Amino acid sequence: MSAAVDRHVGTLACDGRCVLGHAIEPALIFDIEAELNPRFAATPLCRGAFYGERTKRFGLLLTRSPAIERLVMHPLVLDIVEQMLLPWCERIALNLTQAIEIHPRALAQLPHRDQDMWAGPKGSLEYLVNVMWPLKTFTRENGGTRLWTGSHFDWNVPILPEEEANVPTVSPGDALIFLGSTLHGGGGNVSAAPRRGIVVSYCLGWLKPFELQWLVYPPQVARLFSPQLAALVGYAPTKPRPQRCSSGPKWVKWAEG
Repeated sequence: MSAAVDRHVGTLACDGRCVLGHAIEPALIFDIEAELNPRFAATPLCRGAFYGERTKRFGLLLTRSPAIERLVMHPLVLDIVEQMLLPWCERIALNLTQAIEIHPRALAQLPHRDQDMWAGPKGSLEYLVNVMWPLKTFTRENGGTRLWTGSHFDWNVPILPEEEANVPTVSPGDALIFLGSTLHGGGGNVSAAPRRGIVVSYCLGWLKPFELQWLVYPPQVARLFSPQLAALVGYAPTKPRPQRCSSGPKWVKWAEG
């Protein structure tokens, strides 16, 4: 596994994204989708251009399908994420789990970097790593995730030419991993069927996550988790590692509050 981790971490650091082909058995993905079908049906379309007015989104996935834990705690994925984030924290944390369904005639999402949800210094550290697990095969036609390869080096550039975007074709069982500093966005769906996927996002353990885990998974829920999963959703102490950053005293003062 060490060689696989090193290979994927190298690609992620170089390109800002990588793909784990056949990361998990497709049958597990199909079972997860079947368990989520009622929630997809009951969830209304989003409001606003950013989230997509032809898109459905919902979270709390660890309570909606027991098999989601297999995705969240995937050993190779966790090793890759830790390699990318542990230079700046003692432990990583779960930022969110979210199911996404992009309907036909949906427009392409505005390109963005997920790290921008935190107003800290950029360019000297990574804040999070996203993992997209497709429930349906992602293609350019059905709204597959658009990624700008190498855009994590241009973290201060808000937008890049659309023709430079890459849309990896990934299928159920594959995992698409990309950095929070990578410019990306959901694609427009010009096919006849919805595109479904699950994003699992990990962040530095001392950050406030997008999906506030202690409210999403309160103690009466989290006590049923494994110790490792409970720690990942925030039931463990952590702090920054300012001494391993290279931004100088100003960053150290900011990190220590």
